[in-house]
Amino acid sequence: MLIRGVVFFVFAGMSAIASLFAVTTRNVVHAALGLAAALVGAAGLFILFGAEFVGLAQVLIYVGAVVILFLFGIMLTSTPGKPVVDNDQRGLAALVALGVFGVLTGGILATFGSRTIDFDVAFPTTELGNAIFTTWILPFEAVSILLLAALVGAIVLARRD
Repeated sequence: MLIRGVVFFVFAGMSAIASLFAVTTRNVVHAALGLAAALVGAAGLFILFGAEFVGLAQVLIYVGAVVILFLFGIMLTSTPGKPVVDNDQRGLAALVALGVFGVLTGGILATFGSRTIDFDVAFPTTELGNAIFTTWILPFEAVSILLLAALVGAIVLARRD
């Protein structure tokens, strides 16, 4: 049980530090790489909690496709020089983020605070696959078309005539 606790804090710390890096860096390419590291940490947490399918899908879909698509779009559409995104509302954004974190933490602790988690529950991958390809097939395909349209749009914008 001690090893699981240590591994949990390693992945949770990795996700937290990478997330903070993603939102505080001024370079959008570094922010996308921070997002990738945060998503890998979240995938590690899924695998630790016994949801291996969801963890591996997280790596394949989000890190392997979405973040790479972001990086591809950024690199195709960025102007020469260092891409910088910044404004004067950082303090307000930090305050709002802290408020949202506090409300979510309070709600989660009020709902699940005294419960224990059983880590030895098998994850029903068959049921998940059936749900994705029956109930949720339309949103699944809509997201794939949206990602394809974003990729084509980035190529069109970056193309030099």
